[in-house]
Amino acid sequence: MTAQVIVITGASDGIGAEMARQLAARDGARLALVLAARGEDKLAQVAAQCAAHGSPVLVRRCDVSIQADCETLIAATVERFGRIDTLVNNAGMSAHAKLEDTPDLAWTEQLMRINHWGSVWCTHAALPQLKASRGRIVAVSSLAGLVGVPARTAYCASKFAMTGFFEALRTELDPQGVSVTIAYPGLVATEIRRRGYDAAGRPAGKSGLDERGAMPVDECARLIIDGMDRRRRDVVMSTKGKLGRWLKLIAPSRVDAMARAALNRESS
Repeated sequence: MTAQVIVITGASDGIGAEMARQLAARDGARLALVLAARGEDKLAQVAAQCAAHGSPVLVRRCDVSIQADCETLIAATVERFGRIDTLVNNAGMSAHAKLEDTPDLAWTEQLMRINHWGSVWCTHAALPQLKASRGRIVAVSSLAGLVGVPARTAYCASKFAMTGFFEALRTELDPQGVSVTIAYPGLVATEIRRRGYDAAGRPAGKSGLDERGAMPVDECARLIIDGMDRRRRDVVMSTKGKLGRWLKLIAPSRVDAMARAALNRESS
């Protein structure tokens, strides 16, 4: 019997893949991992890296923007391992576009399905198991889920929705022993912004933010895992992020200026 079963969405690369590798390296056969994403080839590579440490691994292709995929992921996990101890809602899509430059809002609805509804659907399906194990939920939001960022209206909307949902869910589940940890990464050295939507709903191919000083992905994953282990409420990772959260209460115009300064000058 494995001690823990952890489900990670968006596990084919970036933060999700690095979390899986770090957990497997630390816990080995004491941990079973369920890795979900759309990219099966990349998932297989991450699974092999985790299995090399002795962790049982289940790989599932899952598009979190489809409710049935989310429900099937959870059902397959229970069928294979019989329990769920931790659900990491990490799958997400970036976007960089001013509202006035967006000719068709259809892609913004899809963004909401990925970033918000995917987490809701996975969590709803996993709730009975998480309550039975008095388990943990991790929601990988963003600093853009705390502070509005110019030219990221759709992305901020999806992450604010995600943040609000999990803050409310925390109050519902705390008496039942289920913890909810919300992580707020800032700039992390991944490809998510280059793969995100532009104003036309196409892959952007470049970042709209100033990438200098981006946090290494291994550091980000380590901080999230530490917060998960400690059942912390929130994981705000950067000094600027922590400062911005409090400045928003006492000097909101200063936070607006900080948000504008984060834009890549070439795309502002």
